[in-house]
Amino acid sequence: MSYLAPSEFAVKVVDAGESKLHMATRDVLIRAYMAGAILAIAAVMAVTIGIQTGVPLIGALLFPVGFCMLYLLGYDLLTGVFVLTPLAWIDKRPGVTWSRILIHWGKVFIGNFAGALTVAVLMAAVYTYGFAAEPNEVGQKIAHIGENRTIGYKEYGINGWITIFIRGMLCNWMVSLGVIGAMMSTSVSGKFIAMWMPVMLFFAMGFEHSVVNMFLFPFAMMMGGDFSIMDYFIWNELPVALGNLIGGLALTGLALYTTHVRTAPKSKF
Repeated sequence: MSYLAPSEFAVKVVDAGESKLHMATRDVLIRAYMAGAILAIAAVMAVTIGIQTGVPLIGALLFPVGFCMLYLLGYDLLTGVFVLTPLAWIDKRPGVTWSRILIHWGKVFIGNFAGALTVAVLMAAVYTYGFAAEPNEVGQKIAHIGENRTIGYKEYGINGWITIFIRGMLCNWMVSLGVIGAMMSTSVSGKFIAMWMPVMLFFAMGFEHSVVNMFLFPFAMMMGGDFSIMDYFIWNELPVALGNLIGGLALTGLALYTTHVRTAPKSKF
C-alpha cells in the first residue's frame, strides 16, 4: 500500500489545510461544485441499489466509490475542510486567520450545495420523465426519507435536534478518517482502501452527512416530500453541519494533530 506513518501523514494534513486556504475563489467553487455533484450521484446510486435489492448494506458497500473518486480528483467537501483548515491556524501557519477560514467554509458550502442541487434536479427529471409523471419507487422512497429525517426529528423537539447533531458528529468522525485516509498511502489502491472503510461504515449506520443531505432533501421535496425548506434547514442541515464540524475536528483532526504533530516524540539521533 506504500503506507505512510502517522507522523508523516499528519503533517500532510496540516499542509493540505493551509494550501486550501490560499486557493483562488474560482478554484474553490469549481472543486466544491464537482464534489457535491459526484457525492450526490453516489448517494442516489446507493439508495437505488438498496431499494432494488432490499439489502441496504449493498448500497453502503458501493457508496464510497463516489467519495474516493472526488478526493482523488482533488475536489473538496465541506466536511473535509471543517477538519483540515483549522489545523493550519492551530499550527500558526502564516496568513491563516479565522476570518479566512470562515470565508473559505462559506465558499465550499455554496459550491457543494450548487453541485448537489444540480444533480437533484437532473435525477428528479430522470425519475419523473421530465416532470411529466409521478415519481417512481426510488423517488417515493427518498421523499419519505426526507420526511422522516426532518419532521421525524421535529416531533421530539430539542431531543430530536440533539439526536441529529450527534449523528452528524459520528458521521464526520468516520468521513474525516476517509479524508485522512487519502493521505495515508502514495498508491491509488492504498488510498482507495483507506478511504473506503470508514465511509462505508458511516453510510451503513445511517449517520448524517451535510453534503449528502444537500442532495437528499431538495430531491425529496421535488418527489413530493411533505416538509418545508425551513424544516430542512432547522431540523437537519444546521444541526448536521454543526455536528459534522465538531465530530470531524475534535475526534479526528485535533486528536491526530495533538499526538502526531504537536507532541510527537522526537528522535535523539
